[in-house]
Amino acid sequence: MAETAPQPASLPAWAGEMREAFRTGAASQFVLHGNVFDLVESADGRGGREWVSLARFLETTMFAPFDVVLVYDRGRGLRARRGAEPFFRFLKAFDTFSGTQWASMPEPGPDKLASLDLGNLLPRDPKRAIEIVDRFLRHAVTRTKVQDARAVADPLRVAVVVDHAQFVVPAGDVAYVAESAQTVIQLLDWSRDPQITGAVVASVLISENLSDLNRTLVENPHSAKIRLSLPTGAEIRTFVHDLVAGEDFEKLSEVPKEALADKLVGLTRVGVRTLVRRALGGGERISGAFLTRMKKELIEKEAAGRLEFLETDRTLDDVAGHEEAKAWLREDAVLLRRGKTRAMPMGYLLTGRIGTGKTFLVECLAGDVGVPCVELKNFRDKWVGATEGNLEKVFGILQALGQVIVFVDEADQATGKRGGGDGDSGLSGRIYAMLAKEMSDTRNRGKIVWIFATSRPDLVEVDLKRQGRLDVHIPLFPPGDAAGRAALFAAMARKLKLDIAPADLPMLPDDDQIGGNEMEGLLVRALRAHEAGLDAAERGGPPPPGLRSCIEAAIADFRSSAHVERLELMDLLAVKECTDTRFLPERFRSLSLADVNARISRLKATLGE
Repeated sequence: MAETAPQPASLPAWAGEMREAFRTGAASQFVLHGNVFDLVESADGRGGREWVSLARFLETTMFAPFDVVLVYDRGRGLRARRGAEPFFRFLKAFDTFSGTQWASMPEPGPDKLASLDLGNLLPRDPKRAIEIVDRFLRHAVTRTKVQDARAVADPLRVAVVVDHAQFVVPAGDVAYVAESAQTVIQLLDWSRDPQITGAVVASVLISENLSDLNRTLVENPHSAKIRLSLPTGAEIRTFVHDLVAGEDFEKLSEVPKEALADKLVGLTRVGVRTLVRRALGGGERISGAFLTRMKKELIEKEAAGRLEFLETDRTLDDVAGHEEAKAWLREDAVLLRRGKTRAMPMGYLLTGRIGTGKTFLVECLAGDVGVPCVELKNFRDKWVGATEGNLEKVFGILQALGQVIVFVDEADQATGKRGGGDGDSGLSGRIYAMLAKEMSDTRNRGKIVWIFATSRPDLVEVDLKRQGRLDVHIPLFPPGDAAGRAALFAAMARKLKLDIAPADLPMLPDDDQIGGNEMEGLLVRALRAHEAGLDAAERGGPPPPGLRSCIEAAIADFRSSAHVERLELMDLLAVKECTDTRFLPERFRSLSLADVNARISRLKATLGE
């Protein structure tokens, strides 16, 4: 049976929401944010479908019944995309009364009045450009005409689109906001002035991130904030169908068309187009490996490096020790793969002293779980509002991925404070609030799974660690017995690719303070001595010592960390945070919470905290 092309949708969901709000009078001003630089599905007027920019979609579809459509941005100035004639007539009248010369050029002929680009004639700065639009709106809603020798109302239906609105009315310090106060007030008036809201007038502000916009406009109750999400699998399927129309798809892709769309979730349509065109132009078939590589590249580029995919060939089988933690995570990995999302925790908190393998455990989990695993990198920015914008964009990508594990390393440094930090103008508090809101959305259970890792969980806000955000707190400790130390020592030797069998590794001291970092340091020092001996022998020196002998010598010279109080503090903080006794070694299970707290207080006093 021949494949049937998907039929053009009536309107995207966000556009339907916008139209309904305008028709019912709930709002006449709309702030569109999110995936605003993507392509939008639109009817082509011939019963088919085309893919256009958001601004074009607004002009040709949403505002098709309007008499005048004005578009403004700081780069190109003010343009009349429809209804240039009445706008030009207004400019002539405006010149007469104000002494300006905006309409001093010859009046365009009828064939040129469909649209008019005034970007090189009218002022491009927001204050004066928005002032002209404001005057035109008030003229449009009160316009009259002579009929039967008397004046009757003849208002114009007007739509105004302010593209890249974050550069017109940006979030910023008080001094800059004061400069744009007139523009902010005029935009607010378009949403709440009864004279304008009672007429057929619509205004749209377009900004990728709400946090980049003036806060007064974002919090304006009279405007509707509508998020444009990344396309779903079904929407990508429709786009791919059109994109490869006329191509021999089986020759182009090893991945079936239906499966291809699901694997591309998380990309914009522009990203999907880039991927397919690179395959077509480069003559490379779309394979599983090609998809993985390209999707990773495009999403990391879209996130501006603030998300990094964790790719590994390791699994939890490669983790030495931590048996109870591995067993729990394996069970949750099975639940996730089987879609049993109701039984999944919202997130995990991995705690323990430095060198206990928190990051390594997450990397190995990524190899077991079967869903994308990304690390949230540094999203802080020095510019006002940029950090919040970075987080907004990251959240949008995470929500589109369907199922994803999000790893936040050094969480005590990254996640902000409820009351804000000293000298950061409240940025830390805003980061905290955004993370707290996103992490507690139960609609994301089993879809976005958070993993925080830190050696100082006491510095992570209690509200972020609570049940319903990070439900399971897993402490990790250095091995407390000889067998555990031997297993971890062998794992470190494999990591360094040492040519020595596990059985040939010498015994480590009976010291439960020796963790993975210390073992790796021992082995590196031994390898250094061994390589130096080989080099000397090649130059005529004595035969080099064997690798085992070098390891024994390194063990003999080993000194435990001088920071024993700080490391003990990290251990006890991990004990305090633990949510399940099964994760605790025997040496900690008998400690009461009061004993733990008392010892933590003494250690902090000793360390001057």
